[in-house]
Amino acid sequence: MEVITDVLQSPGAPNGCVLTIGNYDGLHIGQRSIIDQVVARGKELELQSLLLTFEPHPVRVLRPEVAPRLLMTPEQKQELLAETGLDFMAILQFTTDVAAMSPREFAEVLAQRLGAREVHVGHDFSFGREREGTLESLRQFGEEMGFDVVVKEAVEVDGERVSSTLIRELLSDGRMLQVQELLGRPYAITGVVGRGDRMGQRLGWPTINVVSDNELIPAEGVYTSRVSFPSFPAPLDAVTNIGTRPTIYENYERVVESHILDFRSDVYGEAVELLFFKRLRDEKIFQSTMDLSAQIGRDVEQARDFFRALG
Repeated sequence: MEVITDVLQSPGAPNGCVLTIGNYDGLHIGQRSIIDQVVARGKELELQSLLLTFEPHPVRVLRPEVAPRLLMTPEQKQELLAETGLDFMAILQFTTDVAAMSPREFAEVLAQRLGAREVHVGHDFSFGREREGTLESLRQFGEEMGFDVVVKEAVEVDGERVSSTLIRELLSDGRMLQVQELLGRPYAITGVVGRGDRMGQRLGWPTINVVSDNELIPAEGVYTSRVSFPSFPAPLDAVTNIGTRPTIYENYERVVESHILDFRSDVYGEAVELLFFKRLRDEKIFQSTMDLSAQIGRDVEQARDFFRALG
């Protein structure tokens, strides 16, 4: 997949493509269904397939006080999009000038700079200044400028529309199995292994501290998880605690720490990816560190059972 870093400046945009438009934060199953459709149509029509996306998120420019925390880092987004079979990810650098584009001006970007032949969008798509552009006006511009418009209906799970907003709400509740269903994969954060206070080691359950690059971390609690390092060939089963460790400290900073099952290597400073599967319990205060250590032991056994069943 080729990345066009600035649509309005780059001379490298494809001449003739099937494209879709959106932030695509999370790349959930609803968004994937549109991308899969775009990739398939591109092959059928012998045209390039392209995703037009925005950086930064438009709300961060227009209403930064209510901007959502993102589900993915830019690197995660690019890596996952590359796996979809798209030929191009084109970035429209979102500025106040871009926000002021009329619907016609935006449609001209699609037709003239990107060579759109088909534009695939969701049922609630709007565009241009103050979101004035509608599906009907997009169709009208398409007739004039030479592209067709294909509308994809929303994907629903259990009667509820799949959206990035819904996934954020589920993450804030720690409902990771539901999050995985809507993403089509476990939720993941990336970062590096930071230096901890070695309290886990003293309790008999050594941990790694994950310094996350992601804006959005699941709710506080204990999770079954898997950890990946570039230096290891396969993901490693783990139990992850997110919280302030109230049994040990008062007013401690929030940490993400993982006990990796049957693992003793030194990975301090390494890049890490952490995948969340199932929330086992709340973080809570125990009467003693001995009680805490015993509970961690039970958490580890639950994790072993979970991953045995997962296969």
